[in-house]
Amino acid sequence: MMNTVDSQPEALLSCMSSLADATRLRLLHLLGRQELGVIDLCDILQLPQSTVSRHLKILSDQGWVRSNSKGTTHLYRMPMDQLEQPARRLWLLAHDQIGNWATIQQDDLRLARRLRRRADRAQAFFAGAAGEWEKLRDELYGDDFVRAATLALLPRQYVVADLGCGTGQVAAALAAVVRLVIAVDNSLAMLRAARKRVSGLVNVDLRRGDLEALPIQDGFCDASMLLLALTYAANPPAVLQEARRILRPGGKLVVVDLLPHDREDFQRRMGQQCRGFSLDRMKEILSAAGFEVASAIPMPPAHLAKGPALFLAIGHRNRSKKGVKP
Repeated sequence: MMNTVDSQPEALLSCMSSLADATRLRLLHLLGRQELGVIDLCDILQLPQSTVSRHLKILSDQGWVRSNSKGTTHLYRMPMDQLEQPARRLWLLAHDQIGNWATIQQDDLRLARRLRRRADRAQAFFAGAAGEWEKLRDELYGDDFVRAATLALLPRQYVVADLGCGTGQVAAALAAVVRLVIAVDNSLAMLRAARKRVSGLVNVDLRRGDLEALPIQDGFCDASMLLLALTYAANPPAVLQEARRILRPGGKLVVVDLLPHDREDFQRRMGQQCRGFSLDRMKEILSAAGFEVASAIPMPPAHLAKGPALFLAIGHRNRSKKGVKP
């Protein structure tokens, strides 16, 4: 088909129809960057194998992708250097238009995760004894000690606010390493579950309250956290201003939440107010609330995670900020 696209209108129309589908655009975006198998593509696109295979067949029949076998695995790629000029121009135009799609950006994060896993497997193969030691260590001791050691880096005298604490999982972990955890949530059901979890922990103070009107006095906390809470807020800037108000000068805020995505069904099922925040938007509202933004980075999606990718943002309370209430 590609060899006749410039002389046959039917072939041109067929070529254009191949690009008139969001899934095929996503596939071509990925296969233009990396040679991938069907299992890789299913993991990245979060689509069933039947759907991915059907679209790959269409793209293969139209000459957009080529495949080769490595053992029992078929790997696919888009050979840009072998596409006819008209097809290449069509793809470059399409690629330019989809670059800012939230779904494409999510795909890129999952591709990066997949490639890191490939690299990890290669490292494990060459590591020999070191790889065996890691497996043995995990079998004997688990991996909870890593989290415990990381949390132990927090200063023992800290007062930490867990804002939107949910069932208290994070608050319970923090209680082992800091002086006081103030855990706030507006859901009675969540607080009941949290109360059971932290029963017997005398340094966890559970409080009911809105994130936009926290039941904590000014400057009382050394650090605060908003973990998967900001997408539920009707007014995120107001929440961040409250998070700043309760921090001492120089105190730290940690935010983990969703990067932008296009999954309306996910938003509806989870009852969230918005579909995530871009890193630029998060930096903007943190700065407007009076924080110095230390970092705002995407987080690699966890293995087998089905939800949208996340980001991690860290801000420090400015000692003074015009236009922001202390």
